[in-house]
Amino acid sequence: MPTVDIDTDELRELTGHGEKSDDDLRDDLFELGLEYEGETEEGELRFEFEPDRLDRLSVEGVARSLRYQYGDDWGVYVPKTNGADWTIHVEDVPEERPYVTGAVVRGLDLDDASLDSLIQLQEKLHATMGRKRAKGAIGVHDLTMLKGGEAADDGEGKSVRYTGIDRDGDTFVPLEGDAEMTPGEVLAEHHIGEEYADLVAEYDRVPAIYDSIGLFSFPPVVNGRRTEVSTDSRDLFIEMTGTDQWTIDHMLSIVCYALDARGGTIEDVRVEYEDAPEEYRDSLLRPDFSTKTKTVAHDRIERTLGIDLQGEDVIDLLERSGLDGESTETDGSPAYDVTIPPYRVDVLHPVDVIDDVGRAYGFNNLDPRYPAVGTIGGRHERARLEEAVRTVLVGLGFQDLLNFHLTSAEELHDRMGIEPGVDALGGGDPVEIRNPYSEDYTVVRTWLLPSIMQVLENNTHRRYPQDLAEVGFVAQRDDGANTGVAEARHVAGALARHDVSYEDAKARLQALVADFDAELETPPTAHPSFIDGRAAAVEIDGDAVGVIGEVHPAVLVEHDLELPVVAFEFDLAALQ
Repeated sequence: MPTVDIDTDELRELTGHGEKSDDDLRDDLFELGLEYEGETEEGELRFEFEPDRLDRLSVEGVARSLRYQYGDDWGVYVPKTNGADWTIHVEDVPEERPYVTGAVVRGLDLDDASLDSLIQLQEKLHATMGRKRAKGAIGVHDLTMLKGGEAADDGEGKSVRYTGIDRDGDTFVPLEGDAEMTPGEVLAEHHIGEEYADLVAEYDRVPAIYDSIGLFSFPPVVNGRRTEVSTDSRDLFIEMTGTDQWTIDHMLSIVCYALDARGGTIEDVRVEYEDAPEEYRDSLLRPDFSTKTKTVAHDRIERTLGIDLQGEDVIDLLERSGLDGESTETDGSPAYDVTIPPYRVDVLHPVDVIDDVGRAYGFNNLDPRYPAVGTIGGRHERARLEEAVRTVLVGLGFQDLLNFHLTSAEELHDRMGIEPGVDALGGGDPVEIRNPYSEDYTVVRTWLLPSIMQVLENNTHRRYPQDLAEVGFVAQRDDGANTGVAEARHVAGALARHDVSYEDAKARLQALVADFDAELETPPTAHPSFIDGRAAAVEIDGDAVGVIGEVHPAVLVEHDLELPVVAFEFDLAALQ
């Protein structure tokens, strides 16, 4: 969960409620969904909040929410912007990072606290919406240190240029640096460059932003020292680059709203894409403070919250949430067209609007009541079966495991000696992860035994015997299923010791199945992961549901195991 560090003196000043004690503020923020986590070393209060409310990543955003809660502000507020004097020309940019946006903010009076808040907001937006700068990165510059080129043929306004350059191209002095460096040298030698080098590792050319003096920003890695912002800065130039225009535009809105709360005047920046792909617009005016609208039915609000409300009450609660509401109808029933401000990136569904109405009403003011159902809660039948099977396995001497559901295709197939698509346990087509975080976790496992073999591999330094078992989730692609995926729970066990044999595994399996009053048969079969002639199918009550046998020596060698292993695996549903 994201956190925000708040100077309560700053919060009192921004809300205009100097009479509020720290305890009062903690209580008020709790009603907004911010939970107190303790104090920082600097004496600030740390709060944890819902990860969707990214507009509360700064004290300015938290203060805005409190002012609505206190009734000081009502409805949607959109800052006024002055006309564009600056233009960002986009030309020959790296295709991996084609988008840019920007704004100018003038007339700020920054002190240490407000500058720290801006830096905190920047870094927390990087970590959340910006996906650690991979999706969007923010650069904030002292405008007075920029020298713009001509923005247009008529010479009106000033411009900067967003482009791509070679790693060993132009030089600049990076933040926290003293010497001129090329982008390549920054990535190799500068501590910030080393931290974010992976972001541009696959780029043929790296992003760069120039004014008429030269290179002043190397996004998404580091800004130049020439335009560094300090408490002496009064006018700021903000640029954001990324892989998605929507993301950086909304990150910019959140930053601009925070600086507006500090008394800054927002000024448009024109973004002009040259030789743009079809999906680009030729010219953009930013920041984009356009609002959006959601239609919410009146009866849905009442049913969700369990209260009766008049139409004027709903509109009042919406305005106290920083939204605007206008009465309308949907399918002949009362409803509201709700206007959403640009910094509210969390409002994606009517339920999000209803949540705001509930918070403005006060969840503590709702009368608790039992659901109108004729049943009481209890554990799912499958969960009870899983627990019963685990209990029996532990009684049989197994150590219960809980492994990750995700693994790699190599672990599932290659290291187990089984080809994908083979008509055998574990040979199913795995569900692939579209954007895997790691090469080790690219698919959902189709069977449990590879996970157990990894545990044995990682514990060769421990004493034997090692008897391991797991009851867990598996899945494989199935075009016949509604979701395209067939899910199941399997039971698997493995015994590793110097004198183990097929009979040891079968004895444990027989005891397990008998405990659930089921009939077990083990006719001979073949499976690539097991020794030929030492493997059998697991048939429970006449249905083939798994496999048992002595693990093939090639699989043992692949897992650096020097002792024999016997194992079994079958579908948990067979014991129901």
